[in-house]
Amino acid sequence: MSYISIRDIHHSFGALSVLSGVSLDVEQEQIVSIIGKSGAGKTTLLQIIGTLLRPTSGEVRIGDKNVLSLSGKELAQFRNHHIGFVFQFHQLLPEFTAVENVMMPKLIAGDDFQSSRQKAEQMLSELGLSHRLTHKPNELSGGEKQRVAVARALIMNPDVVLADEPSGSLDSQNKQELHQLLLRVRDEFRKTIIIVTHDQALAAISDRVVKMEDGRIIQ
Repeated sequence: MSYISIRDIHHSFGALSVLSGVSLDVEQEQIVSIIGKSGAGKTTLLQIIGTLLRPTSGEVRIGDKNVLSLSGKELAQFRNHHIGFVFQFHQLLPEFTAVENVMMPKLIAGDDFQSSRQKAEQMLSELGLSHRLTHKPNELSGGEKQRVAVARALIMNPDVVLADEPSGSLDSQNKQELHQLLLRVRDEFRKTIIIVTHDQALAAISDRVVKMEDGRIIQ
């Protein structure tokens, strides 16, 4: 059985059908890119895989868990421990330093401050940001912000990393660095990565590319 198994997912916002019977299997330690025009349903599908959104119908299994059968509290705990998120605009909290931003998932999980900070410093050092620990987001470059976001996604040692247009706000050099970083996350950290992207170069480094159109997978 595939590590992530999505079966016959339908989702509507009111009368608007956004996903129409989507099924997808993702193996462990794969990078899968989901491409397609705006409005194809890519981000909605990613949010459902990430348990941020419950579909109208269908099944989502991650590992041995049918995640849609979990209660709200169980689902939040599962998400915190098993899924890391990377967003286009980083979603870093502006009033906190890089290390404080990276600590957040561990603090939310109830871990103590000192061990959370040590782990955050370790993650940032592994991603080449040991000299930027106390810098706030407005003091970081776009590429540095995205590396902070990746460190935050990895700090709980999740099985799955979900990225929504992670290179969308980066210049060409920083895009290249992000592509190499994602390959490293797969190979060194041994994560399963699903990416929604319009970036053809990013899709090209993926193990697999899935194309969506009008709420369906067409390729």
